[in-house]
Amino acid sequence: MTKSLFIIFFIFSLTLSIQEKSLSLAPDYFAKEKARVVRLADEYKALKPITVTAESSPRSAGGVHYFYSEGDYWWPDPGNPEGPYIQRDGLTNPDNFTAHREAMIRFSQISGALASAYLVTKEDDYVKSLSPHLRAWFIDADTKMNPNLLYGQAIKGRVTGRGIGIIDTIQLMEVAKAIEAVEGSGVIPASEIKQMKDWFAEYLTWMTTHPYGIAERDHGNNHSVCWAMQAAVFAQLVRNQEVLDYCREMYKTVLLPDQMATDGSFPLELKRTKPYGYSLFTLDAMATLCQVYAGESESLFAFETPDGKSLKSGISFLYPFVAEKESWPYQKDVMYWDKWPVRHSFLLFGGLAYGREKYLELWNTLEANFDTPEVIRNMPVRFPLLWIVQE
Repeated sequence: MTKSLFIIFFIFSLTLSIQEKSLSLAPDYFAKEKARVVRLADEYKALKPITVTAESSPRSAGGVHYFYSEGDYWWPDPGNPEGPYIQRDGLTNPDNFTAHREAMIRFSQISGALASAYLVTKEDDYVKSLSPHLRAWFIDADTKMNPNLLYGQAIKGRVTGRGIGIIDTIQLMEVAKAIEAVEGSGVIPASEIKQMKDWFAEYLTWMTTHPYGIAERDHGNNHSVCWAMQAAVFAQLVRNQEVLDYCREMYKTVLLPDQMATDGSFPLELKRTKPYGYSLFTLDAMATLCQVYAGESESLFAFETPDGKSLKSGISFLYPFVAEKESWPYQKDVMYWDKWPVRHSFLLFGGLAYGREKYLELWNTLEANFDTPEVIRNMPVRFPLLWIVQE
């Protein structure tokens, strides 16, 4: 065996070993989660769909089928109340229009719970309850959302939409994972599954080609990470290998090198007014992006830059401050400091990938049911059974 073939064989064997260990550890940690998703799904089964067409804002420049949100940290100018909004970083304006964001989060929660419950029980009723929500958002002409974010994160008096609005659709990732989970049930007709995937394919094209999408991709900090995370998840659903390959390389050549310090911290997030929450959010997003490629011969969990940056070092940096929050040596978040941490996906995905039981144990003790809107919308993974292959 040549040296190069030996190296390839070693890496492949190591990947299989990690996956096997991950799956052997998983059942010990998912018992509470399986009970949780069935309980939630039973609560959600009777809920009716609510889409972007249910409410609208007079400040939106788009029609009834367009998603609309407003920049969180933009406020009326005290010196010119009717003029353009001014920025107050880290401080959320409570008078912003949030109905579409809330509807999408609700959709994500319902989809995640019902699809997870189907995975646990194999009962078709959960898929039957999910189907009307999927049709309402992606198929029905009267209620569907247009597949773009032209009017996301608008700012009164300044812009009708911005590229950074694309971060709002991280809520659709677990909808995409839900479609994957129930597709094989046969409950939803193949023609409807195709229409749902066509919607995601069109949205993926928009976010990879429109100037807003390109601006978000190149924005830096957590926005670029979330662009790649979403694009990879949606590309996986619609089998767009070109985008999957792009996002993998983006992680290796842009996201990890540009955003992580050699100690595993995220300097761009540490200088924000909410450094703790943003650090948790960014590491969750990076770990979720890596999880999209879990099981492939080229593991992003194992990737390391020449100067030693890796997801492993990011988790090693942040883990002590999750286990013991009061040891956080940086500025406390200006808002929501007392709401973190919760059950962060980097602990789960990292624990499985690296065989670190202490990560899994901590993940399993943290709160999985949280109701603070800021926390909900900044948790890209709320239904982990959709992401983990289990025997």
